[in-house]
Amino acid sequence: MPTSPSDPTPPPVPTAEPYDLAVIGAGPAGLAAAVTAAGLGLRCALLDAAERPGGQYYRHPAPGLGAARPDRLHHHWPAFAALLARLDAQVRAGRIDHLTGHHVWTAEPGEPWRLHAVVGPAGSGSAVVEARRVLLATGAYERQLPFPGWTLPGVVTAGGAQAMLKAGLVLPGRRIVVAGSGPLLLAAAASLAAAGARVPAVVEAGDYLGYARTPAALGALAANPGKLAEGARHAALLLRHRVRLRPRTAVVAAHGEDRVTGVTVARLDSAWRPVPGTERRIACDALAVGHGLLPQIELATELGAPTRTGPDGAVALAVDERLRTGLPGLWAAGETCGVGGADLALVEGEIATREIAGRPVPAALRAARRRRRAFAELLAAAHRPGPGWTDWLTPETDVCRCEEVPAAAIREAVEELGAGDARTVKLLTRAGMGWCQGRMCGPAVACLAGGGGEPRPDSRPLACPVPLAHLADAVPRPPDGP
Repeated sequence: MPTSPSDPTPPPVPTAEPYDLAVIGAGPAGLAAAVTAAGLGLRCALLDAAERPGGQYYRHPAPGLGAARPDRLHHHWPAFAALLARLDAQVRAGRIDHLTGHHVWTAEPGEPWRLHAVVGPAGSGSAVVEARRVLLATGAYERQLPFPGWTLPGVVTAGGAQAMLKAGLVLPGRRIVVAGSGPLLLAAAASLAAAGARVPAVVEAGDYLGYARTPAALGALAANPGKLAEGARHAALLLRHRVRLRPRTAVVAAHGEDRVTGVTVARLDSAWRPVPGTERRIACDALAVGHGLLPQIELATELGAPTRTGPDGAVALAVDERLRTGLPGLWAAGETCGVGGADLALVEGEIATREIAGRPVPAALRAARRRRRAFAELLAAAHRPGPGWTDWLTPETDVCRCEEVPAAAIREAVEELGAGDARTVKLLTRAGMGWCQGRMCGPAVACLAGGGGEPRPDSRPLACPVPLAHLADAVPRPPDGP
């Protein structure tokens, strides 16, 4: 397997000529887009905050760990290895500049676009990349719903548990409960069990029977047999390791002093409210919990790009059949258009790049996108969090863990101080003002704030922490005209 794209590379010598295309994000969608662009003759910059390509899905061990069989950590390793080989060839040929450690914090639209990035693990450097077209492939992050004890050591996200295993070859514990909602849970539990962890239960708040309740749902399932086969493989592995699946059940509390030592699970009604009398305690030394993924779209929403709300309540970028956003010169692919998995991201990355290059898109590619997007919408609807999850909270439960804002403070802001949306709650309580900038607590705060209507997308001028010196050095684009 090629190693050069996985190693940190210095930024290229700046040139006066803008790139034909800048791809932000080196996950499945970004990798597919970059190598396709280079193959079509476009000069491409691939910017990514990480030091190695692959994103969250294709996260893999560092070479220094000496992993003998990294392919066993992934279901689609051959596809990733092929992408790495193509990336390596295009980097060597000078058609792609792979800019590792570049975290884009804002973008200026225009002719050309200007992307401002902090560079390096500590953000000590800065860079400006210019390109005629931009493809946003920034992926997604996990949705977290708080509960008593969720801040205990040993409680990690489901994706975080997989990241520890894939990148560090370590487990968060030896006896791990996997909980939350969404297809990621089965994949996480299967990976952990295969790596030697004891998984006493997969606690799924949703109901997998929801996949087949309508003719349209049955059609989406039938059109994606590979996804059904993948789910069957996960189920067979869990059965082999005697992992019990508990549908319509949630972890409503975690227990322990210095570390989690157990969890309380309870059955849920159709609104996700705990059913009294169904509580049961399960011993564990780690909990991997997550309720699906949320598209990471701040770079586009700050510029006013139109959005849509998916069946699971997550806000994604609105794109047309050509994967164009509402901003001239900006395309999107993968999870930024709505969470749909690596297979869909690969297809969308190639389609978007072909459209940018003005090349025909094979009918089979468009058909694959329609099939996989329909399946993704089906899963999103089946795992949409119910409003009753807030009954899990006690007044003392921290909702914003960065600023240690409890549920009682948020409810006081709403019921006594008149806050009717998440922004007002933030101003009154500091919920969402911490290091994660609301990525962990944002959906929960918005739900507690109420206000009705469609969810609002995040909009902030800085997509990541930026040293003040970089802001002072940033030179804005001169205005058009006299």
